[in-house]
Amino acid sequence: MYPARIGTGLMDTVRIQLNDALTPWPLSDWFGNEQPVEVDLGCGKGRFLLAHAHDHPDINFLGIDRMLRRIRKVDRKVVRAGLRNVRLCRMEAYYAVTYLIPAEAVATYFILFPDPWPKAKHERHRLFNPAFMASLYRTLQPGGRVHVATDHQPYFRAITEAFAERPSEFIPQPAWAPALHERTDFECLFIDDKPIGRATYLKKV
Repeated sequence: MYPARIGTGLMDTVRIQLNDALTPWPLSDWFGNEQPVEVDLGCGKGRFLLAHAHDHPDINFLGIDRMLRRIRKVDRKVVRAGLRNVRLCRMEAYYAVTYLIPAEAVATYFILFPDPWPKAKHERHRLFNPAFMASLYRTLQPGGRVHVATDHQPYFRAITEAFAERPSEFIPQPAWAPALHERTDFECLFIDDKPIGRATYLKKV
């Protein structure tokens, strides 16, 4: 894999170019320090990621999205903003968490407005299946957190049920909500039209 090119002056890119999709990611090597790592799964256009990373320079942020076009756009925004605590990787979220993120490597997951796959015949494609839940637990640090938000209420109920089925692994917490300037582009479009389901869970030690 090719690390992000960061020189002493302006950054060229914060994208991680993978040439091996089988080996667990060396997250601390990617960032060059031991700061906590938080992961934005499905970072989209990057509005939340950029704002949150700017406000928390003492935390490393990894944005993951399967769409190359989105990753390229976010990369340009991060470089222009000079954010050195952000890395980006084009990867499907399920695969990244299940196979590539090392055990106990992540302090926080942000899973904001994942695809709800609303048709019954497509529900098997949803992210929050048993294997993914097990991978969240494995990759979170002790006391790590998962923040979830969705405007699709049936999916929100399914997500909360998935966590409720694992009481030995996750403890519900007061739901986290972003600051106004951190809202995702998707949330900004629909915040006045649809109720937002939010939930936060703590990894039980």
